[in-house]
Amino acid sequence: MIDRLRATLRLWFAPRELRAEGSTPDYRFSLANERTFLAWIRTALALVAGGIAVDQFLTGLSWGVRTTISVAVLACAAACAFRAVNHWMRCERAMRRGEDLPVSRFPVLLATATAVAALLVLVAVVLRGGR
Repeated sequence: MIDRLRATLRLWFAPRELRAEGSTPDYRFSLANERTFLAWIRTALALVAGGIAVDQFLTGLSWGVRTTISVAVLACAAACAFRAVNHWMRCERAMRRGEDLPVSRFPVLLATATAVAALLVLVAVVLRGGR
């Protein structure tokens, strides 16, 4: 397990090693993979902005509620950013090896976590709005 993690992290920080695997895929596929990576990074940045916004602008909520929601959204942002790199690398490796692209449950997990955070904010604002 530790060796696999080390190998993955090594590819994250030394992507040239990835070129040693398989053959170079059509550049259009690599560029599409990179665009997907950038879309995940934009999602992570939007979640960072959302987490900061919850903390800074929902001052009518108690500190504990505001901080809990903010930390949860920021944790999702960090997970999204790390997952973006990992998914990019896994897809690039699969294309170079001529394998099927990897599947991921992360989009549904991220969507669920975002929906839960939005519902928490909604409930907190509605409950606080009655006071």
